[in-house]
Amino acid sequence: MGFLPVTKEEMNKRGWEQPDFVYVCGDAYVDHPSFGAAIITRILESRGYKVCMLPQPDWKSTEDIMRFGKPRLAFLVSGGNIDSMVNHYSVAKRRRDKDLYSPGGEIGHRPDRATIVYCQKIREAYGKDVAILIGGIEASLRRLSHYDYWDNRVRRSILLDSQADILMYGMGEHQITELAEALDSGIEAKDITFVRGTVYKTKTLENIYEEYIKLPPYEESSQNKRLYAEGFLKQYENTDAFTAKILAEPYKDCYVVQNKPAFPLTQDEFDISYGLPYMRTYHPMYNEKGGIPAVAEVKFSIISNRGCFGNCNFCALAFHQGRIVQARSHESILKEAVKITEDKDFKGYIHDVGGPTANFRQPACKKQLTQGACKNRQCLFPTPCRNLDADHKDYVALLRKLRKLPKVKKVFVRSGIRYDYLMYDNDETFFSELCKYHISGQLKVAPEHIVPRVLDKMGKPSRKVYDRFTKRFYEINKKLGKEQFLVPYLMSSHPGSDLKAAVELAEYLRDIGHTPEQVQDFYPTPGTLSTCMFYTEMDPRTMEKVYVPKTPHEKAMQRALMQYRLPQNYDLVREALVKAGRTDLIGFDRKCLIRPRSIQKNINKTKKKKTIRNIHGGKG
Repeated sequence: MGFLPVTKEEMNKRGWEQPDFVYVCGDAYVDHPSFGAAIITRILESRGYKVCMLPQPDWKSTEDIMRFGKPRLAFLVSGGNIDSMVNHYSVAKRRRDKDLYSPGGEIGHRPDRATIVYCQKIREAYGKDVAILIGGIEASLRRLSHYDYWDNRVRRSILLDSQADILMYGMGEHQITELAEALDSGIEAKDITFVRGTVYKTKTLENIYEEYIKLPPYEESSQNKRLYAEGFLKQYENTDAFTAKILAEPYKDCYVVQNKPAFPLTQDEFDISYGLPYMRTYHPMYNEKGGIPAVAEVKFSIISNRGCFGNCNFCALAFHQGRIVQARSHESILKEAVKITEDKDFKGYIHDVGGPTANFRQPACKKQLTQGACKNRQCLFPTPCRNLDADHKDYVALLRKLRKLPKVKKVFVRSGIRYDYLMYDNDETFFSELCKYHISGQLKVAPEHIVPRVLDKMGKPSRKVYDRFTKRFYEINKKLGKEQFLVPYLMSSHPGSDLKAAVELAEYLRDIGHTPEQVQDFYPTPGTLSTCMFYTEMDPRTMEKVYVPKTPHEKAMQRALMQYRLPQNYDLVREALVKAGRTDLIGFDRKCLIRPRSIQKNINKTKKKKTIRNIHGGKG
């Protein structure tokens, strides 16, 4: 069927005088099911709607926005696969020099706060005479009032700032179908208040006929951190389709109402979404620029599941996709795998078969299928729920089928696995086959930290679980005759991590002989429990005070401690050890992290002299 029209000429060639929908996106046009824009537009197309794509339009004028004319039903607006502010700025708020979702990785093809800017341009061009529906991760995580790290303040719902009519949150297959049908039947966007997984604005709450929760007024919660934490907790507790209630947030002149979340897709629906006629690559108009870098990460990978009951506090996945895991059928996945093997660039390697968490292939327990996820109990933290169904049989069977496909040399598992969930499975078949067939030299896992008080704020399991996993990993590899390694992902400066905790983490790295190549500093993004802790300096679940490292200098010290062996980090490490009262780690003992300054200077001078001699052929 080819790509959707990206120019008016292409639209006219299809015999269309007017599109039903124009999809405006902050990403370049990639027609691959790993990109939300592709799924939504292909679903609409499969329902018979005429959809045009407007990727990365020029936002400095209205001319580009008007490329296709006014759509019959609505503009659909998304910031892209990643929040535009996260895409543009590092945790240190420095401008990034690459955008993997833009032609050739060039920066500057989308504005900051892309969803808001695009909507403002649409309103400038067409006024209120057109419907605007917003969705995607940027809109989903900012659906109600939220702490914004880049402005360092609580911003109001993006629905209001964008001037859109309706916001779709979560994964949007159900929502877009219902909204399209409602608009097509003649209902005005402002009157569509009944679709699950959407947010709308209203002057009154009198038309809500179900039980709802009234959140603290924005004008108050934006100025009162405790009130904000209380409001966030209500949002956090109402993300499950089965148990959530409607939320209403008062503003000065209106209410923003969040309907209950959309129900998870059935397996048949999931299969349909991923079985649509995707081109599976970027639009050829980007060839001259070298294509879209992000495609390389997903071209030979397969999404097998959605949702995550791991529910780490610093991750927004549960807030966006929900905690109930949905999985595609083996038949659907194998069909996609065969398509991958037919690609001219396929070399025999399927790079990944997974999702938010690769080894989740079913809901955490049978109860979730009918009653939803527990409001006040996490599935894996602090200990596994007694109802947890830790079972990898289905995943093992799927991977075995993929390995047998003609042209397939190896199937990797590269998206994250939950090592704690793996350890809770008494059957080690998956663990053994993972090591034997599905990794190549190293496996990346994410313990994130090792200090109990920090792990508690992260929602991660105790160090004992990771230690047991590590021990068993090396035992299995030894039995298999393989020399493979674990690469732990660790995080600095998370709420709860003071300098003493950072020093303990450095000691752990010393003991395992590992120096991270890169250090992940906690990034306060919208929609996470950890971000709420960062802003309020309290745990919204208990309202207890939480230590939060906020100054750039302290963050630098925590990062330096994780890479204490690097000479350029010496001064920061020394300062951190002094401030933490751990000068016992400065010395000559094998347990020490660094040597005294005078000795270190002499070592550096000796190294410098040797370097000069080498440069001059051994002459001093």
